[in-house]
Amino acid sequence: MQKILIVEDDKKLGEELEIFLNKNGYQAETLKTFNNTIKDVLDINPDLLLLDINLPFADGEYICKEIRKKSTMPIIIITSRDNELDELLCLNYGADHYVTKPFNIQILLAKISSLLRRTNMQEENSEKIDAKEFVLNISKSTIEKEGKIIELTKNEYKILKFLLQNREKIVSRDEIMRYLWDDESFIDDNTLTVNITRLRNKLEELNLKELLVTKRGQGYILL
Repeated sequence: MQKILIVEDDKKLGEELEIFLNKNGYQAETLKTFNNTIKDVLDINPDLLLLDINLPFADGEYICKEIRKKSTMPIIIITSRDNELDELLCLNYGADHYVTKPFNIQILLAKISSLLRRTNMQEENSEKIDAKEFVLNISKSTIEKEGKIIELTKNEYKILKFLLQNREKIVSRDEIMRYLWDDESFIDDNTLTVNITRLRNKLEELNLKELLVTKRGQGYILL
């Protein structure tokens, strides 16, 4: 399930968007505080960011610019500022869409769906993901390090890719299984354990076993 983070200081609007998006197949979350917004957004690392401009501590234009320096996550600006200069600034700072309030929530949903679909296609068309310590080859379903190549099964590849997308965050077993189910890979709890063990063994072949850590009672984290 794709995660959407809402950064909106209008509490009522934020709650309405969260409820609406959760009802329409997304995992939506609203940021509660704004004193460390950039770090919070990067830590949560959503699949898409809905960002208001008029925020306390730092405005959305600055936040958009700083996030774009470190992340390619899709960003949709939602704002009451209806002027071309603000729109131009936001787009130049890396926003993907600029939506003015009041907006048609169904049109916003269509923009979100289209943007996420386009982002997913771009990721799928990219052959390799450079994870610093290793390279995940998407087209060949392998991991590579210093010329050594290890083949992954379909589920091992999907698990590693999901952990990479959520790197340095604890991912629960339920989240991994839901991710695989959404991709039509139906596995149970025991099968997940087997796949994690095999993936860890393959990382160990590249001297990378320490990257995949089990957090007892919580899930897994890729360091």
